[in-house]
Amino acid sequence: MVTDPGRGFEPATGDGAAAPPGRREAELRTAYEGLLQIRRLVGGPAGAGVPAPWEVRQLPRAVALVLEAAGITPSALDAEGRRTRTGYRVAAGSGPERVEVTWVGPPGGGAAEEERERLTACAAVLEEVGWVCLLYRGPRRRRFLEVEPPR
Repeated sequence: MVTDPGRGFEPATGDGAAAPPGRREAELRTAYEGLLQIRRLVGGPAGAGVPAPWEVRQLPRAVALVLEAAGITPSALDAEGRRTRTGYRVAAGSGPERVEVTWVGPPGGGAAEEERERLTACAAVLEEVGWVCLLYRGPRRRRFLEVEPPR
């Protein structure tokens, strides 16, 4: 994903091209610090641990930003839409305030064998900043993480 002048920093959801090394770090750090600052402004000093209303409205972007800022590798696609890198993928979930995080990669790349450990690590990062995460098994016994705001 790249920065869009009209929209700002776009976190990696795992469905875009791999970013060139070294070009995103400063923008990523600024975007994540902005997320934490908004939380503090909206919720006070204790608010940094609770998702802000804009995060809930833009749930896939917010979750992807947290995962990328934590240094977890996003999956990537080439120009033809084929997976080129193993990592997380954030997509809309089964409801309006839910997203699914999966661990995907190129065919034969071993993503299925890593998914439980990697998704558990994703859940730990997301729960640390206030998201509620549940690990499920879906079709073909592949695991996925369902992420939602606290109730």
